[in-house]
Amino acid sequence: MSFDVSADAYSRFMGRFSEPLAAEFVALLGLRHGDRVLDVGCGPGALTRQLVHRLGAAAVSAVDPSESFVTAVRERIPGIEVYRAAAEDLPFADDRFDCAAAQLVVHFMTDPVTGLAEMARVTRPGATVAACVWDHGTAAGPLSVFWRAVQALDPDARGEATLAGAREGQLARLFEQAGLQDVESTVLTVRVRFASFEDWWEPFTLGVGPAGAHVAHLDATRRAELATECAKLLPQAPFEIAASAWTALGRA
Repeated sequence: MSFDVSADAYSRFMGRFSEPLAAEFVALLGLRHGDRVLDVGCGPGALTRQLVHRLGAAAVSAVDPSESFVTAVRERIPGIEVYRAAAEDLPFADDRFDCAAAQLVVHFMTDPVTGLAEMARVTRPGATVAACVWDHGTAAGPLSVFWRAVQALDPDARGEATLAGAREGQLARLFEQAGLQDVESTVLTVRVRFASFEDWWEPFTLGVGPAGAHVAHLDATRRAELATECAKLLPQAPFEIAASAWTALGRA
């Protein structure tokens, strides 16, 4: 899945969830002063920023296949090493990092097993490889209401539940297929407050990810119908959305 959108658009759409998730994710990694860490699929830098806060800019490297995201991270987080690259072909030597982490990326990798194996390759033996993916397989993901509304209007529409790692146990199995050892799974949950329906709906119109692509392909009438259906499923404003992510950690 290509994210050929601006960093600001992504931050407005998913950043409201990914930023608090990044703080929870980093807390699981067991990082220590002096560790070198790689952020794979860094996007506009939600996880990168948390890693820099924990370890300092000189200890953090990042990659993303989107040129707009790479540019944004360079501007927003000076001093880190950041490259345009896909997870499946990381531009680093073997055993370089003490940890490699991928937040909300595995389900968009062209080949998730190869991507995770590459993360293990560039991580020293016995060190941590970690990833998290939104729980799109139940009603617990951040986009669950949106996709319920889509499928109420178009039962044949594909959501994100079939993406790699989006269902219980799938992410851990991908880790094992990539050769990672001592794989452990957990669930992280964050809550995001919205002041109004428009506050929740407007970022879906920015063309970000599968949800944004779906909205972008609707004509004005069908878009209005979808917005109305979403509003029916949401609580009265202001309201909170709880979003859970499957998380796996393994040893390289």
